[in-house]
Amino acid sequence: MAWNTQTTMSERTKMIMDYESGDYSKAALARRYGVSRKAIYKWLERYEQESFAGLCDRSRAPLQQANAVDESVEQELLRMKARWPLWGAPKLHFKLKAAVGPQCCPSESTVSNILRRHGLTQPPKRRRVVHHAPAASYGHMPNDVWCADFKGWFTLGNGQRCDPLTITDACSRYLIRAQALNGKTATELVKPIFIAAFREHGLPRALRTDNGPPFASNGLAGLSRLSVWWLKHGIALDRIEPGHPEQNGRHERMHRTLKQAIQPPARSLRAQQEAFIEFRAHYNHERPHEALGFAVPAACYQTSSRSWSEKPPAPMEYPDDWEQRAVRGAGQMKWRGKEHLITRALTGERIGFKPIKDGVWELYFGSYALGLFDERKGKVQPMREPPARGASCNVVGQGQAPTSLRSAGA
Repeated sequence: MAWNTQTTMSERTKMIMDYESGDYSKAALARRYGVSRKAIYKWLERYEQESFAGLCDRSRAPLQQANAVDESVEQELLRMKARWPLWGAPKLHFKLKAAVGPQCCPSESTVSNILRRHGLTQPPKRRRVVHHAPAASYGHMPNDVWCADFKGWFTLGNGQRCDPLTITDACSRYLIRAQALNGKTATELVKPIFIAAFREHGLPRALRTDNGPPFASNGLAGLSRLSVWWLKHGIALDRIEPGHPEQNGRHERMHRTLKQAIQPPARSLRAQQEAFIEFRAHYNHERPHEALGFAVPAACYQTSSRSWSEKPPAPMEYPDDWEQRAVRGAGQMKWRGKEHLITRALTGERIGFKPIKDGVWELYFGSYALGLFDERKGKVQPMREPPARGASCNVVGQGQAPTSLRSAGA
């Protein structure tokens, strides 16, 4: 009879005892137990080498795997993970391939398995499904759109509040600025940071922001003093829709990486700024970006052809058949002998009135539409059909303000 799979060890033990008794030859044992003589030779040889322990079943797995990752390659991967602990399998796979060559580099899934085996990965979090607003264009060239925002504030080691202001180029993902501010977001503090960025990189075609201060306000057309200054320098306003941060998704994704990299927060504002400078260098020149074909942002970015000028921008000009008014004092203008409130953001600027029909005018700052002015009602109302979201701007020259890329939310 064949081996009884339920009592394999007992059958093998009986076979050995029968052989030791000298009453059976090897051929007889094969016939007695219903197995081949080759099997009898195998178990007798194992018994002679290891005694009864040799009768246990052994793993059928090969001693060496044909496609096993070389130990040196695995160690190189672990060294890379220690150097860049925030990187996942795709980026590490790209760097490993460059280091050991395509022939020796395992697949991305194998890299992921090695990291998981060593406890160096975390399972992805389940994310709530959100219905997003339609995506907006980020442009096709560097400096088409810059994105700016304040990353969520946090407390430093000394108890001081830090509000980081960040600026990126949407096309190349290049991190232009990461500036630690001490809990204040006033225009006076933010404006010099943009001036420094413009001096170094030139002017973008448009700036994408949310609708919060200092980028926007609740006043006419959402204008703030900072956004008026941008318009005067020929930079279009590209505001996302309220409640839709995903429309600035590339910038928000950078914020997530920044948040991971700066943990724990530094002791002081100066130390935190040094950490931001170090992160910016790493993000732009060392960290490969999957959306860029694993190139680094610095390899895809180039400075703008529109250079910054230290000269004040020229006043806004309007056609001869338009009415013009100066915005004075607390943001009011004088029309037909009466004062009408416009917005404090335009104090000191000239606005233009394009005639539409009797007593109704389209109100502009440069070529930026502000609304409809009805002189009989004495107030400015939003445009019935504001500029389409994603529309291109009209102007690029200094001193000429482009139209908004989106509805101004007036």
